[in-house]
Amino acid sequence: MSSPPSAAHGRPRLHFAVPSGWMNDPNGLVYLDGEYHLFYQHHPASLLWGPMHWGHAASRDMARWEHLPIALAPDEHGAIFSGSAVVDERNSAGFGPGALVAVFTQDRPGRQAQSLAFSLDRGRTWAKYAGNPVLAPADAPADFRDPRVIWYEGADGGHWAMALAVGHEIWFYTSPDLKAWTKASAFGAGHGAHGGVWECPELVRLPVEGGPGQRWVLVVSVSNGAPAGGSGAQYFVGDFDGARFICDDPPDTVRWADYGADFYAPQAWQSAPGGRTIWLGWMNNWTYARDTPADGWRGMMSAPRELALARDGGGLRLVQRLPAELTAAWPAPRRFDGLAISEGAAALEDVCGETLLIDVTFDLAGASAAQLGLRVRVGGGAATTLGYDRAGEALYVEGAHTWRSADAAPQAVPYEVRDSLLRLQILVDTASVELFADDGRVAITNQVFPGPDCAGVELFATGGAARLAELTVRSPEP
Repeated sequence: MSSPPSAAHGRPRLHFAVPSGWMNDPNGLVYLDGEYHLFYQHHPASLLWGPMHWGHAASRDMARWEHLPIALAPDEHGAIFSGSAVVDERNSAGFGPGALVAVFTQDRPGRQAQSLAFSLDRGRTWAKYAGNPVLAPADAPADFRDPRVIWYEGADGGHWAMALAVGHEIWFYTSPDLKAWTKASAFGAGHGAHGGVWECPELVRLPVEGGPGQRWVLVVSVSNGAPAGGSGAQYFVGDFDGARFICDDPPDTVRWADYGADFYAPQAWQSAPGGRTIWLGWMNNWTYARDTPADGWRGMMSAPRELALARDGGGLRLVQRLPAELTAAWPAPRRFDGLAISEGAAALEDVCGETLLIDVTFDLAGASAAQLGLRVRVGGGAATTLGYDRAGEALYVEGAHTWRSADAAPQAVPYEVRDSLLRLQILVDTASVELFADDGRVAITNQVFPGPDCAGVELFATGGAARLAELTVRSPEP
């Protein structure tokens, strides 16, 4: 692997980054009393993965974050691995009405078990349950981790349900009180991608746009075999009855939440306002996470994304869109309409920046170009290209990992343009590019590490001409 460039690109302006040390999976995402809480896997003493803690931050808009003291540290039961957090409004666990309860894996050599901690002051201080661990079967497999806990409203008056990653399956448990857990079922054998061990399940119920009703989505991160190489997040659409998940698709169907190289272990905020489901993921890949540029800190999250389901042929597809809160305070956008794009590249006049939100529509009717799109973070002979290959009917991202070896897998996804209009939304930040196509039906997420002088934006066409229907660009700067 080639040597990484300097991390002097600075911190992202719109994405959460660890204050110092190492960070990986988001944990314990929960909304409480006007705050979005974000816990995360954290090694405060090193830029490399090590004894895991839960770091902690809070925000009122998912854009500006207050860094808070470490919430959970290793103890006699082991390091603090991934998990989730819930608000125990019914005081089922007896820690106090409305207690914030964390359910997490503790890891020590040869053994993984699930434990509890609780907070009565909005997550500022934590106490571990004296009866830990609460789920530690003597015959548990070596990979027995990452509990995702939700409250399920059922005919029994409701109960807690847990999705747990166990080898290449997800095991489901139920509990009346977060302390005593009973195994109910297992899902995964023969389903989806198994290029690596299954990790970090997420279980959410999402609306189907255009109706009718809602469906359950089970998300499972896999440590290897994702479309861009290495780790990634797959999802299954189906039904959940509080104990069992039944997938709608045939077992060999594989659906990916993101086709870029850097989206892993996504988790949604419990109890988000307005009934919305909003998640984010770790913006990295286990193949090279320890080698990414670092300057006292290593680790950032994707942008938050609001979720829904949309009909896609005979099935349902996950839709991810940026919530309005992220850019609510930004100045009004600049607009470009009806531009002809000759073969080659043309800079957008007076458009530059390390943090940009670009919405663009290309009209392919009558276009002769074989490939077209945008280049961002242009400068010094380098750029990140976000393009569309018309003959191959594929969206692609190039140049996103110039610090990696030349044989890195391409970031590409088959995509058929609707109504001759190619619609893209691109979020550019100091060290990342996120591409959303077709109103959020396709996502490609990548880290990028250009220098601060690489800030231009270009339109391009190859093999012919193309036409820009419209483009708007926004930035935190006026």
